[in-house]
Amino acid sequence: MGCKLTKLAASELAEDAFHRPPPPADPRCPLTTKQQYCMLASWKGIYRQIEKTGIILFVKLFEENKELLALFTKFSELHTAEHQLSSTELAEHASKVMHTLDEGVKALRDVDGFMTYVRHVGATHHQVDGFQASNFWKIEQPFLEAAKTTLGERYTPNIENIYKLTIRFILENLVKGYEDAAPSKGQTEIDLNK
Repeated sequence: MGCKLTKLAASELAEDAFHRPPPPADPRCPLTTKQQYCMLASWKGIYRQIEKTGIILFVKLFEENKELLALFTKFSELHTAEHQLSSTELAEHASKVMHTLDEGVKALRDVDGFMTYVRHVGATHHQVDGFQASNFWKIEQPFLEAAKTTLGERYTPNIENIYKLTIRFILENLVKGYEDAAPSKGQTEIDLNK
């Protein structure tokens, strides 16, 4: 009798372990190892259309946040989606942003390298006059919509969840990098007295 209970308990444990997702490779990363694999596999579809996806992202971003156009001197006059879709300047910037996201996605398995890279990118946004850390969060929904448009039927509920976790992790670290690079009031006062 004890033998049957042992077998039953062992089979329940094995089944439970089978259905549980694997633990994250690094506890700082919100994605499990399996989710990271799915993200990288799915990302190939985005990468093949990286510029197009980036343009979709920016058109959607500006539809929802017209005030952000003023931050971009090269294409601040592009007030319609038609003008934005045909702009080489916007395409170049969209491609640059998407390649930055590509580097972040590919670095997910090395969280230290990921954080160093993404936080550095966040810090560089202090060079943009009028930029605020909260602007990073405005990218989340346009990014998800652009990914959905590019991936089509491959954008399943599971992939959507993985993309949400990924973009939030990237945005959190962009914000952290931006905030950590902000000069403190004490530093500003000292710099002004030089």
